[in-house]
Amino acid sequence: MSRHSPRPPSKDGGEKQSDRMTHVATFVSVPEAPALHDELLHRLAQHLPLAQAPEWLELTIAADIPFTPSHDHQPDQAALREILAGLPVDMILQPRATRRKKLLVADMDSTMIGQECIDELAGFLGLRTHVAAITERAMRGDIAFEPALRERVALLRGLKIDVVTKIIAERISLTAGARTLVQTMRAHGAYTALVSGGFTLFTREIAAQIGFDTHHGNVLILDGDRLSGRMEEPVLGMSAKRDILDKLREARKLRICDTLAVGDGANDLAMLEGAGLGVAFHAKPAVAVAAHARIDHAGLHALLYAQGYKTTEFH
Repeated sequence: MSRHSPRPPSKDGGEKQSDRMTHVATFVSVPEAPALHDELLHRLAQHLPLAQAPEWLELTIAADIPFTPSHDHQPDQAALREILAGLPVDMILQPRATRRKKLLVADMDSTMIGQECIDELAGFLGLRTHVAAITERAMRGDIAFEPALRERVALLRGLKIDVVTKIIAERISLTAGARTLVQTMRAHGAYTALVSGGFTLFTREIAAQIGFDTHHGNVLILDGDRLSGRMEEPVLGMSAKRDILDKLREARKLRICDTLAVGDGANDLAMLEGAGLGVAFHAKPAVAVAAHARIDHAGLHALLYAQGYKTTEFH
């Protein structure tokens, strides 16, 4: 078998032994620097109990290794991370039967888009550096989110509302895989929600661009055609994000294991903890440590591979 050969199908066309494995480890490399190959996957499999042969989702980019842990034999995640150290490869370990999700709840700033919208607004007032420093501390969990947001919004008083259109057109970029993630999940029956501690002035447009079913954010109060420096209460913060996740799940009569949440900041923690799979995406250190899984290298396509989608199934 060559260095990059996919695993051949079972000869009898029946159930493969891997289909009986209870868990799956998914490894995803960045497309720009594909790092997965058979020898690497073999080394990784040695640290997964009862590991079966790898199954390619996309050659050199994404692969599954089915396995079954037991009370006495658990995955050696420290060894796995040591093998992957220095490589642009992420891993997600999870139960196999419930990997395909029916509800996606996603953060917006620095998750579905590459920017923090409030920092972009502050830039028009010459306050980007000051506001961005507060944003960073809030996202790291060093200060409480809600009062930090009120403080930053107050600094925006007097800013003309038409800058929002300019920011969206010229300064906002969608994260790689954002549209593909949402549209593929929706095509397979999932419900998708953009839930942001940012502002509806942005979530409305960004949700439409990406294709979300719905969006939630904080509502800025206007004074004519300018920002008043205030927003409607209560602030959509950490607990509100979790509440939205729970309400969307309950409304659709879904199990917790049917849900996927993704975010990067401390205000996403409760939402990530409440989902069946909570993923820290290029996240702050405390968030990455607390989440069920972390994506440090790949784009949002990784969340489709984590659900077992092959690239040929992407929309």
